[in-house]
Amino acid sequence: MMKKRLMVLAFAGVLAVGLSSCGKKEVSSNHVQSVTSETGAETSISEGETPDLSEEQPEQVELPESEEVQGDISQNTEDTQTQEPEQEATQDNSSQEPAQSAPVSYADRQEIYLDGSWQYADHSAIHSGAAVMYKASENRKGIVVGVNAGHGTSGGSSAKTLCHPDGSAKTTGGSTAAGATKATAVSGGMTFNDGATESSVTLRMAEILRDKLLAAGYDVLMVRDGSDVQLDNVARTVICNNVADCHISLHWDGDGLSYDKGCFYIAVPDAIKDMEPVATHWQQHNALGASLVNGLDDVGMKIHGSGSMAIDLTQTSYSTIPSVDMELGNASSDHSDETLENIADGLMAGINAYYGY
Repeated sequence: MMKKRLMVLAFAGVLAVGLSSCGKKEVSSNHVQSVTSETGAETSISEGETPDLSEEQPEQVELPESEEVQGDISQNTEDTQTQEPEQEATQDNSSQEPAQSAPVSYADRQEIYLDGSWQYADHSAIHSGAAVMYKASENRKGIVVGVNAGHGTSGGSSAKTLCHPDGSAKTTGGSTAAGATKATAVSGGMTFNDGATESSVTLRMAEILRDKLLAAGYDVLMVRDGSDVQLDNVARTVICNNVADCHISLHWDGDGLSYDKGCFYIAVPDAIKDMEPVATHWQQHNALGASLVNGLDDVGMKIHGSGSMAIDLTQTSYSTIPSVDMELGNASSDHSDETLENIADGLMAGINAYYGY
């Protein structure tokens, strides 16, 4: 009897151990499933399984460890989910912000063509040519002077451009009559009494002035750097607007007089002072012109009248930087290199005074 009871107890013990092992395997299986579910979605061990774990296997230590692992995985997943929207938001914001364009830096002797996106560029009729940038080698002032040798565009007289950006009529006479809405793109210029062409003299004047400017630390935008450039008056002005700090065009007056009447600048007439961009810039234009005439006067050049004459020009009608047409005499004026050197010295004095040097 005792033997039979011992056998029953032994069998019951084996059965208990077997049931215990089965319960632990279920816990491990459920634990792995719950960890996988936590990383893939917001699921966990079912409520029906949790009491079984605590009641059947109170001595089991894997559960706290598994909860810690689940917590780490869940936390990492949440951090990732939290960070991704922030990163996406940052990317979205950066893509929506307009790119900040850096200031354009031009190399020495770089050719600069008319950019069709520049304001008023679409008003130009002749623009296949290029201006040339010259950089000072030392004592640089960080100022670009646009030097425009007047005339010198073959075929320029056969094309027309609007006198004013808004298409309104010209208010004074000149190479184009008052009342016209279109002007000659680039006139051929006059001829000196000795047979020299105005375009050749203005180019020589520009070259002498360029060299003095470079020596003084100014950079120079040579709008016409040779006998011919395919840039009309609008294109020349627009390039200067976007590349230079000021625009000085060089001319001799074709007035037909038999004597040298002297130097003057073309002032802005009252009739267009309310028209943009003239309204915003005409005072700068006149101030630059006055400074240049004062400089010419200081070096002994003859000055015509008060030193200015008001004429409605294409150049100043389109200019958005200080801009002036300088008339350095007429067909009777001396244009030897000695005189041109003196004129350049006077223009240099005026430019230095304008910029406070």
